[in-house]
Amino acid sequence: MKTVDSVLEFLEENKGRFVSGGEMASKLGVSRNAVWKSIKHLESKGYPIDAVTNKGYRLNENNTMLSAAGIRKYIKSDKIRVEFRDCVTSTNTLVKEMAENGKEEGYVLVASEQTGGKGRLGRRFESPAGCGAYFSILLRPQLSPSDSLLITTCAAVAVAKSIEKNTGRMTSIKWVNDIYMRDRKVAGILTQAAFDTECGKLSFAVLGIGINMYYPTEEMPDEIKDIAGSVFNEKPDSETVSRIVADTINFFMEDYNSLTGKHFLFDYKSRSYLDGKNINVIKQTGVFSAQALGIDDDFRLHVRYEDSTEEFLSTGEVSTKVAGG
Repeated sequence: MKTVDSVLEFLEENKGRFVSGGEMASKLGVSRNAVWKSIKHLESKGYPIDAVTNKGYRLNENNTMLSAAGIRKYIKSDKIRVEFRDCVTSTNTLVKEMAENGKEEGYVLVASEQTGGKGRLGRRFESPAGCGAYFSILLRPQLSPSDSLLITTCAAVAVAKSIEKNTGRMTSIKWVNDIYMRDRKVAGILTQAAFDTECGKLSFAVLGIGINMYYPTEEMPDEIKDIAGSVFNEKPDSETVSRIVADTINFFMEDYNSLTGKHFLFDYKSRSYLDGKNINVIKQTGVFSAQALGIDDDFRLHVRYEDSTEEFLSTGEVSTKVAGG
């Protein structure tokens, strides 16, 4: 770990308390000059650090800057390893490359900005600086291709539960991978997998999650203004965001090793956003009007078309017929 990362982790662990440069140097096994240089580097990155003569340094409690250390202290699993970067092209793209080069399961890359964030069906996922948390988890599950949807549905429940725990507000899940609050999409999930044709199971999966923490409507591109929303009405501090990221990972990992048991099925179905709504089912052959009847035990969306025929959708895209859907 770089000295600057060690200093930031030390400040995170002692947030709100002044620690002297000498204390940090002694605990970290570096020189006081190295500590001072790290402090200056962190300040240049935007971290609000209070410095007082004869007291030392402290990370301001109103800090809004994310860090690996700030997230890591809330992670429960010792299998999870968190790295943070200010800006990336796409966390999914980078983690996928690492997976192909043999990176171990449990690696998590978190960013506060993506210049090429990925959504479903090749769409762009808007990920502007300071508006959210965008992260990808490297998984190597023992799953068949037909069970790979369980990763996404389990993750949707994890995001929903984490937001609810840390805000006290209810969420809903729009089949199959979007999290809604107040009829607005506040989070999206993209799972990308590689399959081992010899054993018929997943070689690895990259679980990508993007959460809009505070994304002012006036800053959104026109094409998402009627759909996107934010978890918070004002910019949250880093502690709150770190907890949401960490709790999402924690909730997901609780069910990860028993995905086929579908222990999260009730939590998914009970939060279904589309139940009873009039929707458009979008297929290659056209757009078809239907009513969403609910989610079945295989996480398929049960729909009834205008001609009274019914179908259970295991993949695909749907949209509601009202603004914000």
